[in-house]
Amino acid sequence: MADEYEIYAIHYGHHDRPAHENFASGDPHDDGPMPLDYFVWAIVSGGRTFVLDTGFGPDMAAKRGRKLVRPVADGLKAIGVDPATVSDVIISHMHYDHAGNIPLFPGARFHIQDAEMEFVTGRCMCDAGTRAFFEADHAAHMVHRLFEGRVQFHDGESELAPGITLHHVGGHTKGLQVVRVNTQRGHVVLASDAAHLYANMEHEDPFPIFHDRNDYLAAFTTIRKLATSEAHIIPGHDPLVLARYPAAKSGLAGVVRLDADPKG
Repeated sequence: MADEYEIYAIHYGHHDRPAHENFASGDPHDDGPMPLDYFVWAIVSGGRTFVLDTGFGPDMAAKRGRKLVRPVADGLKAIGVDPATVSDVIISHMHYDHAGNIPLFPGARFHIQDAEMEFVTGRCMCDAGTRAFFEADHAAHMVHRLFEGRVQFHDGESELAPGITLHHVGGHTKGLQVVRVNTQRGHVVLASDAAHLYANMEHEDPFPIFHDRNDYLAAFTTIRKLATSEAHIIPGHDPLVLARYPAAKSGLAGVVRLDADPKG
């Protein structure tokens, strides 16, 4: 049998925005609030921890007009994870809010899709609109890790460890990957930006930043097939995640257990 893991969603940032900005077909008259939250995720079993994405720091929060709720390192340490000792970091994609703290993990091997590394270092970055959501320094950090021998490339679907698989879905970026994790309640899919919000999936309406709209829509089908049920899909930026799942431990705000059943 595959190993079972605990999964922690660690809230580190926040951004207020109107609802219409979260959907490709959003009505500009729908200006009610629909904020985004920012997370990194820790996947833990026994003595091994995998971290999904690295978040951003105070410099990027200031540059991008986002609120840093808690430094990523502090959130990880609150559940007993020291970034300096993490051995594996999965990069879902290279947008600034997912790959902005690569140096925080000095001993880690980084897992990324071939297509994403090609995307962030290739001709697609000649387009100003496409590269607006990336940072040259973040791409350079990954190149340095590559030359240090600390990058493992993946092409499509692969098993990272017993009970953890990576799946290339593309759409939002060329090399976006999602993570399927075996837990006590079944297979949980950490969808990252394959679905920013539950509502993107529910309405089959993508978030309005994408490399390929058809691939983005196809990703909804893929993550539904990978997850035990829709209640096992975790969107990348939805504040409802904090409301739906139980706290990781008493008195610790902003960190919830995704391997536990949703509340209510």
